Amino acid sequence: MGLTSNKVLVLAILFAVLLFAGTVWWWPRLARRNWRAVGGRIGLLLVTQVAVFASIGLFANQAFGFYASWADLLGQESGQGVVVDQSGRGGAGGPLQVVDTRQVNVAGGARPQVGGQIQKVDIVGRTTHIATPAYVYLPPEYFQSRYRTRTFPATTVLTGYPGTAEALIKGLHYPQTAHELAKDGRMQPMILVMMRPTVAPPRDTECVDIPGGPQTESFFARDLPEVVSAHYRVGKRPGSWGIVGDSTGGYCALKLAMHHPETYAAGAGLSPYYRAPIDPTTGDLFHGDRLLRNAADLRWYLRHNPAPKTSLLVTSSKVGEHNYKDTLRFIDQVKGTGRTGIASIILDSGGHNFNTWRREIPGTLQWISGMLSDR
Repeated sequence: MGLTSNKVLVLAILFAVLLFAGTVWWWPRLARRNWRAVGGRIGLLLVTQVAVFASIGLFANQAFGFYASWADLLGQESGQGVVVDQSGRGGAGGPLQVVDTRQVNVAGGARPQVGGQIQKVDIVGRTTHIATPAYVYLPPEYFQSRYRTRTFPATTVLTGYPGTAEALIKGLHYPQTAHELAKDGRMQPMILVMMRPTVAPPRDTECVDIPGGPQTESFFARDLPEVVSAHYRVGKRPGSWGIVGDSTGGYCALKLAMHHPETYAAGAGLSPYYRAPIDPTTGDLFHGDRLLRNAADLRWYLRHNPAPKTSLLVTSSKVGEHNYKDTLRFIDQVKGTGRTGIASIILDSGGHNFNTWRREIPGTLQWISGMLSDR
């Protein structure tokens, strides 16, 4: 049974409840002062508390999608990392392979013409040779005969670190939200490419082209749009692509839109930060390259480079988010450029969590839809 299995969660809760009841039942019998009784009391309390905390941890992991598997939890990530294809052919099956399909959890979702479809894919970058899994949401119109020649705008959707792409579907409900908004006429039908920014797990690359390491920024700026556009009916003109993410993904979304406005016409950061951190999860991102380090600081980049012709959206909360003051400073700085568009969602309160982002996603998708072209 997998780490995110409901059976595992139910069994953990049941085990914790039984241990608690057993502790209450056996406590009078362990009230003596000999070493066996004392050891029994310590053992019961320890095992019961471990079971309770395990249940809470499993519940939190299901709610927020921190880890996708036992291997992920134990630091033994078994998913794809960085693959170098020496033949230059992008793998025997091509640069994008569909490995599974599933319906969208909406009314009538069993039929793709009604609910759309989610495809699990493996992607290999042509120039960076980075290989990574992703989920692609195709709206119902993609499968309807009257739209068979139509192209659609696309948006890259990124998790935080160390989030899972699955959490974008199960926890943040991106496909369901996009479906409902388009159905109500509040946004245009749009393809969503949902994935982790961590394309070389377990390392947090912060969407940086690391000297001698994964060329993550180039993968998201060039390879990913090229591969997806070659496989799906995505608009070919500039302005067809947007990017959105939360936390680390939010920082990546803003940076990619600013550094590569020719690719991303709009970028939205939900609870983003504005400078790439250096910590044990990132390792040495810049290898002494001062220009690379400065470019990863979005406020420095705006001060020392021509303002990019793109549109940005940032979100924060007056109470509960640590980035509130930095976000206000960033908004003022972008407004001062007179060239880069800036919008915001500022909540009165909301923490750095899924519940907050679910409140911001509908408005974000509507905004990014309005920034993109479908041709």
